[in-house]
Amino acid sequence: MSSEVPATPAAPAHEDGAGRFLRGAARVLAAAGLAVAAYVHAHLAGRYDAITADISQGTLFRIEAGMAALAALLVLVWRRWPSDLFAWSVATGGLALLLIYRYADIGAWGPFPNMYEPFWFGEKRVSVVAQAVTMVATVYLLLFRPEPRTRDGRLH
Repeated sequence: MSSEVPATPAAPAHEDGAGRFLRGAARVLAAAGLAVAAYVHAHLAGRYDAITADISQGTLFRIEAGMAALAALLVLVWRRWPSDLFAWSVATGGLALLLIYRYADIGAWGPFPNMYEPFWFGEKRVSVVAQAVTMVATVYLLLFRPEPRTRDGRLH
């Protein structure tokens, strides 16, 4: 009887390849959703410059566009959980604010203007879909992390 512990069998190649494909697809979907949200916010920013308190809604749209563009880049280039979490936060925060200001007139709040807009239009619908797709894709990325491997490719 041998005292050696048998090696853990490696996962079949098709599972590893499928997981890698799904993670890649989720990254592309998340980045695409964020890119669309960035474009829509940058495109609409000028229309909202007149809605102001200490800061204008147009400026807030530009900030959102910049954060979404940065998140799209990070989710593609820096494949780590902090970038996935940042992308999820940008998409979720943007979607939450869009829905709040669509359905609730909370008025001006601190330095922020009253951004209540109780109707739907094309760019708003596109932004909702883009941010929702990003949320789903980044939740997948956050929940289904690949197993850590040693330098020689074995699982820890």
